[in-house]
Amino acid sequence: MRPPILAALVLAATLPVSLGAQGNVRPADSAAIASPPPSVALPVDLDRVLRDYEKAWRAGDIPALVSLFTEDGFVLQPGRPPVRGHAALRARYTGQAGGQLRLRAFAYGADNTTGFIVGGYGYGDTPGDVGKFTLTLRRSPGGPWRIFSDMDNGNQPPRGPTRP
Repeated sequence: MRPPILAALVLAATLPVSLGAQGNVRPADSAAIASPPPSVALPVDLDRVLRDYEKAWRAGDIPALVSLFTEDGFVLQPGRPPVRGHAALRARYTGQAGGQLRLRAFAYGADNTTGFIVGGYGYGDTPGDVGKFTLTLRRSPGGPWRIFSDMDNGNQPPRGPTRP
């Protein structure tokens, strides 16, 4: 094996360990698959991202919602093409935001400038999650976390095409 390939394999093998050491990441077991994952407490600076997202969504405040993203951030929603950048995010979220969104974390990880949150979402007082999400985060050293990508999907199985 050539040294660059070996170095890439070593880096790939250690990256999950270094990010996981900062957060609460555990491999799935068969019991965890049968029931929703429990919530985990987030560090204050990561929790702020979720609470600010909830607040902006509930208020239907598109500018506040978009401000949580990096300038080149993505939104990845099911059944829709990805959008990137603040102008595209404003267009995508217009008409969607509003309602009593609840976010909770299943796992997270962070180093100095990159991080992630994996979690579930629901609405109002209805118990349980109606969907799940991943947030990929970036920041300047010591700066606030911003969302680089927001990917979500519902917990309902996809519907097949209807037959005539």
